[in-house]
Amino acid sequence: MSPLANSLHARDVAYQIHPYTNARRHERMGPLVIDRGEGIYVFDDEGKEYIEAMSGLWCVGVGFGEQRLVDAATRQMSKLPFYHTFTHKSHEPSIDLAEKLVKMTPDGLDHVFFTNSGSEANDTVVKFVWYYNNALNRPEKKKFIARNGGYHGITIASGSLTGLQVNQRGFDLPLSFVRHVTCPHFYRFAEEGETEEAFADRLAAELEATILAEGPETVAAFIGEPIMGAGGVIVPPRTYWEKVQAVCRRYDVLVVADEVINGFGRLGTMFACEYFGIQPDMLVVSKQLTSSYQPLAAVVMSDAIYQAVADQSERLGTFGHGFTASGHPVATAVALENLAIIEERDLVGNAGRMGAYLQEKLKAFADHPLVGEVRGVGLIAAVELVADKATRAKFDPPGKVGLYFIEHAQAHGLIMRAVQDSIAFCPPMIITEAQIDELLARFSAALADTKAWVDAGMPAA
Repeated sequence: MSPLANSLHARDVAYQIHPYTNARRHERMGPLVIDRGEGIYVFDDEGKEYIEAMSGLWCVGVGFGEQRLVDAATRQMSKLPFYHTFTHKSHEPSIDLAEKLVKMTPDGLDHVFFTNSGSEANDTVVKFVWYYNNALNRPEKKKFIARNGGYHGITIASGSLTGLQVNQRGFDLPLSFVRHVTCPHFYRFAEEGETEEAFADRLAAELEATILAEGPETVAAFIGEPIMGAGGVIVPPRTYWEKVQAVCRRYDVLVVADEVINGFGRLGTMFACEYFGIQPDMLVVSKQLTSSYQPLAAVVMSDAIYQAVADQSERLGTFGHGFTASGHPVATAVALENLAIIEERDLVGNAGRMGAYLQEKLKAFADHPLVGEVRGVGLIAAVELVADKATRAKFDPPGKVGLYFIEHAQAHGLIMRAVQDSIAFCPPMIITEAQIDELLARFSAALADTKAWVDAGMPAA
């Protein structure tokens, strides 16, 4: 449809700049305008139904149109629509949520700082860690180690932690305080004949060598997503995190777990840290914290970090960091209700059960001529499309086939996301077996379209 065929589409093209979008291509094709949502489904402005297989952006855990969250927001808007948490001010929803997060997150995380997004939260992690090491009179201990393929946000600091070129090209990123090490993707980066255990050993040795080369006195923290999301749903070998943590502890390097995508049930455990045995010094959460009905994120940290920060704030007179909407009363009220729904409806358990069903059904696609790897845990997965199954060769250029698939999935009433040519799945945690079957039927139809196009030589549209 031409953007000019619908005034809403035309106005979007004329006035709005879109994230993660080729602006010139958007001018040519216009937007898909989503009008409403219900459960796992969304509907466009012409009434067409789509299964939202990505929960929006990895985030709408309780599904769309959850009236309890609307009511929670309405109640709080009526009582106290805004107040800040600067200079000794507070309010009940932020206090309740901070306490809730401390009690439900892994042991050893005792204090909470609220932000509005995961990007802001990871930017805040950098500032906390720098402030912490300054407080301990370790002014050189400021470097972060992250992974290629990791995603930690798009601010200048968090965009530097991110290990994806698409987020850095043209932006003069990353800044020099970050070092990136190998992505823990066995399918892509294992050496010939290497076992998963040996692969994990090699990556841990690479981390140690990087710390030693930089100087342990300069390396402050290691940050990683337990399962990488935007990098293509990368599931590390099971012993990877155990080995990485051991290296970090050896050199007094903080461990930061970015659970912005993984957290609140996605893997069938409340946090991915439980699944992988991670004991972080700092934990970052967002997205499913409110099912993204409101913008909210949090950094949950150890008492050791807090105590050093608190002492420094006394010496300097204040902790000079915060956002106008840090701990916003409406956002925190919605988060509390969202977490209550997750617990009352056993959505973590449902994610485990339905995740097992989804992962088993996806295995049926492993023999498809275009499929190189099927991977995932719980209700997060990816199917990687390749040009050659035997050699694992990527399509040239990478991403062209993924884009074709996504467009045809949309035509079949299925919204997904391609990371180059890896097709990601992250449906709402309320999904049922019957809905998974329907999702995979639409996926299969789009895959058949894509195979026919590849077999025809990938002709231009």
